[in-house]
Amino acid sequence: MTFNGTWKVDRSENYEKFMEQMGINMVKRKLAAHDNLKITIEQTGDKFHVKESSNFRTIEINFTLGVTFEYSLADGTELSGAWNQEGDTLKGVFTRKDNGKPLTTIRIIQGDELIQSYSYEGVDAKRIFKRS
Repeated sequence: MTFNGTWKVDRSENYEKFMEQMGINMVKRKLAAHDNLKITIEQTGDKFHVKESSNFRTIEINFTLGVTFEYSLADGTELSGAWNQEGDTLKGVFTRKDNGKPLTTIRIIQGDELIQSYSYEGVDAKRIFKRS
């Protein structure tokens, strides 16, 4: 259960450009850049319990690998999709409900860091988390 633990955002790469591509307004982008996001992941077999805590909200998500579920981003964008595990990589493929466009998220562990990569409409970004 490689992903188990609590992870606190340390730094981001191209995150503001990604949020802009997602249609998030400038004020929300500026706030999100300093959200102090903390993710707690508990994996039991193919089931995950994820708690996301930030300056703006705390939510808890339960999902099973390969099973579609609904999810709302902090800005209110609604998604539908599923996570799958490929070796030590978690890959989430989601579809925005408002425009039908895909959003892909990948989580991998490198050393003591959780790297969460995003791809939407040709714009890629990363948020790097440290184990806390």
